[in-house]
Amino acid sequence: MSENAKEFVVEKVKELMNAASCCADAKAVAQSWLDALGTENEAEAAKNLIAELEEDIMPIDGLIAFADSEAGAQVFGAEKAKAVASHAKEIKAAGAKYCDCLACAAVEAILEKKEAIL
Repeated sequence: MSENAKEFVVEKVKELMNAASCCADAKAVAQSWLDALGTENEAEAAKNLIAELEEDIMPIDGLIAFADSEAGAQVFGAEKAKAVASHAKEIKAAGAKYCDCLACAAVEAILEKKEAIL
């Protein structure tokens, strides 16, 4: 991985870890990848990072379905769930493929560099 690509991915991994919407598993795998940089464990940590992020990123249709559901109302509260669903529908109409929360935005940017990471 080029130095520029590495710096970019490190920055995005840190953004992911600092996002309130980042799950504990993603934080742990991200930290493991950061810790493995420059070691013999880097390649394996990179595989684990990519696998976790591909599992965690929220497709826009999944976000819409969740926000429009009873479970979404329980998690966000009824009014916030409606706002999230509305926002998700707007960004989908504009071409978004994924949720645009801070965690998903960082994940999307990292996954765009997947080939360089692996």
